Amino acid sequence: MERRTADRLLRAHAQSIGGGAREKTVAAALDRVLAVQAQDLRAAALGLRVRVTGLTVDGVRHALDTERSAVRGWFMRGTLQLVPAADARWLLGLFGPAYLALGTRRLRELGLDEPLCERASALIARAVDGEGPLTRAELTQLLTTLGVEPKGQAAFHLIRRTALAGLICHGPQRDGEATFVPLDDWLPSADGPPPYTGDAAATELARRYRAAHGPSDAADFAHWSGLRTTVCTKAWQAAGVPSEEPEKNAEDIPRGDIRLLPAYDNYLVGYRRRELSVPAEHEKRVRPGGGMIRATVMVDGEAVGTWSGGRNGTAPAVELFDARAMGHLEDGALDAGIARERDDVARFYNASHTPPTTGLQSTGFVTGG
Repeated sequence: MERRTADRLLRAHAQSIGGGAREKTVAAALDRVLAVQAQDLRAAALGLRVRVTGLTVDGVRHALDTERSAVRGWFMRGTLQLVPAADARWLLGLFGPAYLALGTRRLRELGLDEPLCERASALIARAVDGEGPLTRAELTQLLTTLGVEPKGQAAFHLIRRTALAGLICHGPQRDGEATFVPLDDWLPSADGPPPYTGDAAATELARRYRAAHGPSDAADFAHWSGLRTTVCTKAWQAAGVPSEEPEKNAEDIPRGDIRLLPAYDNYLVGYRRRELSVPAEHEKRVRPGGGMIRATVMVDGEAVGTWSGGRNGTAPAVELFDARAMGHLEDGALDAGIARERDDVARFYNASHTPPTTGLQSTGFVTGG
């Protein structure tokens, strides 16, 4: 088997988006891949759908709001991610200080000095403890009592700062909006110190990255994590991560696995280079610019088209590249695989396998910053 094909198969299988790999629960999927990109919570929910057998939109909400086995927060690259609740504290201990420091300049540009930031964090923490869960809009209104402008980005950055400091985290959805709650009340209780701190946390992150992303290197890890290159290189070496995966392992992975990945999926942002997942001639169709990453049709971890729609319970619209030239697929296999995935996206929104929680609607997933 050609090496590039083998590496792609191994990556897709590690990410549970190829090779027949699917998990049974949200918790198992996140334990496997560690994080799902979640700036847009609708896309994150679809990122779990593609990795979990029979999952529904209610099932995602149940995992987040009732089981609390997953939590949404600012982790890798300082962007919103869904991660296992059990890993949230040590991840926050690793990323929080780094992104608090990086955010200082932006806070100053917004006219927010350190005393005001400290007062804002204290106010937010008290409010969510006494009155929460509270939405971003409610916290923004509260911050106006400190003289913070309700328009613009000032309130958002103060809320994010409070979350990075470990005082609050994302809680349940309310009427389609994210809310914030005290982190220590929402997450499973912490008995003793975090399992990983400092260099040990970076090393564990490197180990988990490699397990979740297949053949990769320290540069890929640095790109995905957003940590300093020196930190990543040291952690990669300490984790004892091999730089290469034996090609023969790919021979045991079934081929012809077709999935509809959502926009901004971690598989598309988790590596420094993208040739394995998106052919260069189709790069602009997946990444048209402005930071946009479109939802993609994948065959064995390779983009063969894009798709859109499906959020109202209807089947998505698919636009293929030149995928019909893929020689290893049997006649009709591509059409059949796409049809199954289109039907499954519709089922994901229409089916209800768990009771609704906190009165939320199935379409309550919203874009978040």
